[in-house]
Amino acid sequence: MTALPGRWQPPQGDGGTPSAVDVLRLRRLNRWQAETLKEDLADLYVESSRARPGEGYRDREAFLRRLTGDIRRPGFALLVAESTAFAGCVYGFPVRREGTWWRGFDGPLPRSVEQLTASGHVFAITETVVHPHTDERRLARRLQHRLLADHHASLGATLVEEGRPAVCDAFLSWGWQDIGLVRRPPDQQALRPSDPVALRALVLPLDLGPRPDAHPDGLAHENRTQRPG
Repeated sequence: MTALPGRWQPPQGDGGTPSAVDVLRLRRLNRWQAETLKEDLADLYVESSRARPGEGYRDREAFLRRLTGDIRRPGFALLVAESTAFAGCVYGFPVRREGTWWRGFDGPLPRSVEQLTASGHVFAITETVVHPHTDERRLARRLQHRLLADHHASLGATLVEEGRPAVCDAFLSWGWQDIGLVRRPPDQQALRPSDPVALRALVLPLDLGPRPDAHPDGLAHENRTQRPG
């Protein structure tokens, strides 16, 4: 099944029906499906990115390059939320046990993060896209938690450009934790040629619990950096 053409609209219902986010169907796409539907996913990205005038095309092409590169990675997985069309998506791949994902981390890596990485229980989420007409926070959390749970991961990981505080703030509002800064010289950026030199390292433990101030041992008290302003 593919997304139907046209812009996504929230499902309609009265006060006694589930919310629009609740009735969205989550579906995994394999590599072939992701490759086939990447133009539709790019359209969703542009609609969700709130790009400034003149930047939509450039942002769309950058998204397609990132997606094409990640599709080739071992263990790549992509999850979409849909009704009559795509309402959101999230994708990523398992973090390698040798810890290359954390290369350039400023200072000692939190012990719990190091241990989970070595045991193969960390999954990198490299893109999260949710349509602005949805309950963005709720849908993003639902997609991210489902993708991590599907891969039996204990910890999600992502890297955010330090110069993009709005993106960082969005992840923090979804329950992620800022554990520090990753610095990578331009000639050693193995992830993508366009990766910035400085990135915020964020993690999402699946056992956070309902309290926003509840942190697993070894993460919160070792956060030595401040959120970008």
